[in-house]
Amino acid sequence: RSSYSCCYFVLPCCFFDFHGKYSRRQSKKTQYREYLDFVAQVGFVCGFHVEEDCLRIPSTKRVSFIGKSRTYPPAEHALIDKQITQFINSRRACAVATCDRRLAFKHKDHCGGLCEEAGSEPPEDETEAAGTIWMPGFQPREKVEQIRNCASLPRDFVDEVVLNVANLLLSATPQKSCSDMQGGNMNTWNQGESLSLREVAEHLNKETLKKLKSEYGGLQTLLKNNHQVFEVLNGRVHIRDWRKEKPPSKTKPEVKRRLSAEAFKTRLCWFFIHHPDGCSLPSEACPYAHGTEELR
Repeated sequence: RSSYSCCYFVLPCCFFDFHGKYSRRQSKKTQYREYLDFVAQVGFVCGFHVEEDCLRIPSTKRVSFIGKSRTYPPAEHALIDKQITQFINSRRACAVATCDRRLAFKHKDHCGGLCEEAGSEPPEDETEAAGTIWMPGFQPREKVEQIRNCASLPRDFVDEVVLNVANLLLSATPQKSCSDMQGGNMNTWNQGESLSLREVAEHLNKETLKKLKSEYGGLQTLLKNNHQVFEVLNGRVHIRDWRKEKPPSKTKPEVKRRLSAEAFKTRLCWFFIHHPDGCSLPSEACPYAHGTEELR
């Protein structure tokens, strides 16, 4: 709508209308297909020749729309803009009717009047308002979105939590002797006990918990982000035993094998540095560096 020369590309994902969540109207189509048809309809109403394409990306939402040319000459731009305004108002009317129906109003009587009104000429003040804002009450997202998946937490804070949780799991079982491990008996490597997320949280101080609660996923997300050290299964936290991890598949395509090799030993091994028994794997088998001299 910004100009006649505008072109667009859109990859529909979440089911939203102009003002809120998209309400289904056709049960014979899948929700995804119905929403795609709605997005294509928006393009047609705005006077575009809408082209549909399927992207080669690893996602279930791969269908995109491209608008490169117009269906009308430049002289009719004002007329089409008026048509767009009516379309926006009709979507708002249906949204109001859907909301009222959920509040147990009589849908037939209420929506009927609204839909008739939506098809007619909108009042002059509404037409002017639609030129400056899309829908009354619409709140766009902030220009800068806060990252709240524990990835932006200070590194020293994350390291401290990881060390505290690991020590908590390791101290839940009697300390194993390192001398047996030096003799070649790897069964003595202390994997610690598993604890529930609640039990782990109970051992963290209030300031740490408060900081984690301000992040999406909290403690669980932080532990899953540190998958080198922890494994979180069914709400329980375990120390990861790399001896049980499956070796990389030899049937991988050459490009993926090369990328895996390039990512090998780019970070220090947490177990080599912090675990009382060291790493459960020998240096040549561990994907992490046993000392700075091995870092790539």
